[in-house]
Amino acid sequence: MKKIFFTVLFIFFGFIIYNLICKKDHEDTQIDKRIDFQVKEVKKLIKSNSKYNKDIAFFIDMKIRSGKNRFFVYDLKNNKIIDKGLVAHGSGSETGVKGKLQFSNVPNSLSTSLGSYCIGNSYIGKFGKAYKMYGLDKSNNNAYKRDIVFHYYYDVPYKEKDGYICNSFGCPMVNRKYFERIAKIIDHSESNILMKIYY
Repeated sequence: MKKIFFTVLFIFFGFIIYNLICKKDHEDTQIDKRIDFQVKEVKKLIKSNSKYNKDIAFFIDMKIRSGKNRFFVYDLKNNKIIDKGLVAHGSGSETGVKGKLQFSNVPNSLSTSLGSYCIGNSYIGKFGKAYKMYGLDKSNNNAYKRDIVFHYYYDVPYKEKDGYICNSFGCPMVNRKYFERIAKIIDHSESNILMKIYY
């Protein structure tokens, strides 16, 4: 009887682990599909304007919950992610339904705006060093007017966690340690780096 019990228990836990692995594989496949599509779009944009960096671009996948890595540094030449980290979204993007976000380009909405951005010059603001951002699409062309910038904030964790992290006022906001890595890439680039925020 004891042997049957442990056999059933083994099968039960094996089934749960198998389902978790399958679910993770499915999620990873969906993430890969989404970024592949966005990379193609960004490459088209880069091809149309020589002022954009042809080697590196940043991608933020808003389908991924904020407690997981969803800011990707992408090597456009070798077609691979070379770094990733946590990034906060705007408090105005919250819908009250966990995992479901809304987006806005309206001033004072405190929302994240989807679309392609050109990373501009750095400056020292209330959060320390930050980078100006220029929206290149109809969905985010108010970014500069809305003071949407790329910056760090101490409450953003460095490592992944279960659940969700703090929100911004609409800016892509990262941990200071991660920001310093990204800042080196931006500062050493002779051309403007593009950032794509998508959902």
